[in-house]
Amino acid sequence: MNAPLPSHILGAVRPVPAPMLQALQQHFGDRCSTATAVREQHGRDESTYPITPPEVVVFCESTDDVVVVLKLADEHAVPVIPFGVGSSLEGHTLAVQGGVCIDLARMNQVVRLNPEDLTVTVQAGVTREQVNREIRDSGLFFPIDPGANASIGGMSATRASGTNAVRYGTMRENVLGLTVVTAGGEVIRTGTRAKKSAAGYDLTRLFIGSEGTLGVMTEITLKLYPLPEAVSAAICQFPSIDAAVRTTIQIIQMGVPIARCELLDANAVRAVNTHSHLSLQEAPMLLMEFHGSEAGVKEQAETVQDIAREFGGTDFQWATTPEERTKLWTARHKAYFAALQTRPGCRCQSTDTCVPISHLAESINESIAEAETAGIPYWIVGHVGDGNFHLSYLLDPNDPAEAAAVERLSTLMVERALRLEGTCTGEHGIGLHKMPYLVEEAGAGAVDLMKNIKRALDPKNIMNPGKVVAV
Repeated sequence: MNAPLPSHILGAVRPVPAPMLQALQQHFGDRCSTATAVREQHGRDESTYPITPPEVVVFCESTDDVVVVLKLADEHAVPVIPFGVGSSLEGHTLAVQGGVCIDLARMNQVVRLNPEDLTVTVQAGVTREQVNREIRDSGLFFPIDPGANASIGGMSATRASGTNAVRYGTMRENVLGLTVVTAGGEVIRTGTRAKKSAAGYDLTRLFIGSEGTLGVMTEITLKLYPLPEAVSAAICQFPSIDAAVRTTIQIIQMGVPIARCELLDANAVRAVNTHSHLSLQEAPMLLMEFHGSEAGVKEQAETVQDIAREFGGTDFQWATTPEERTKLWTARHKAYFAALQTRPGCRCQSTDTCVPISHLAESINESIAEAETAGIPYWIVGHVGDGNFHLSYLLDPNDPAEAAAVERLSTLMVERALRLEGTCTGEHGIGLHKMPYLVEEAGAGAVDLMKNIKRALDPKNIMNPGKVVAV
């Protein structure tokens, strides 16, 4: 049993008419599939919602391919759902009203690297790991790291961030321009490769975080950064989650330019140890990374060690070689799958919030107390350097009572974040699950304005309908 689809998005399925299906098959040949296995693969993500497949999956290889699909969809008023790698967590890619799924994975070319300007333009299906493999000889890197090897298009659509956000920001700060196919099949370009612009409305930021509801991004121009002269990673254990969080707060308030500051609770560390064959002390832990010059990294590390000791942190355990750092960060990124293995047959429901750093300890501590009372297995990781954390529950998929309990806990966690002047999602996005929370956070007037933008850009409501705002 999976979580039921929320009632606020349920709408009539709009079937793909035979003339449109025939046109797609004629144009795309074997790149147009109605096979059940292919459709089901594209009708799920990492959420606990049931598989909700599209009627047709089209594998696009160019912007022109996307134009063909969207012109047909516009003509027949059929929903279109863009698909990257399916790693989203809030039901973003479910075909709740049927329609056509556009798989962008084959649009995986680096279009143009401009190292002298610190920019690169890529197709939407390029993954974050691929970007860094293909530009590594330039001495530059792309820092946004949400954990999953997500596509750049998907990361842009959900305004992703991740472990490096505390220093380098999110996709919002690191996308300079876009090529977008609109709901009517028109190709537009937003932004430039210049570092700033005061020309007109900021359409780039409008599409970043729109979750496929306003158009399909096919090319993205990204900011790059010089590889730091020195990089060091360290782990530090603490007597409690509260001590680790208060250390983080002090680090940020003192202005230490730490590159990564990740929290793992004891449950997450235990799972990572088993899955990745590590022997970390099973206690609340901060996993940190410092970037800069040799002297700068040394100074940052010394300052952070002094702060950690004030809160009972142990001496740092260093990982200074690329191999050691990769081993640690790979283990961290596999925490999700590591946790799943601790309860065979379970599903994971993860929610995230983000609050002002001064309220982070309060937010996490109260969430933990509620989780402990519920008695459902859970684990916590967090990009706590920017006030963002994830609380994940391991659910028995055949126990509706557990699903109901977790939904209640998620609501309490979100309501707390909003009360503390934070947000219902730091990086997961709205998708299906958090649509009611968006109204609580932004207010009815702001959501009505979002609906008006959606109607103006997508008058037939064909772009990923049923997500973010209901129109």
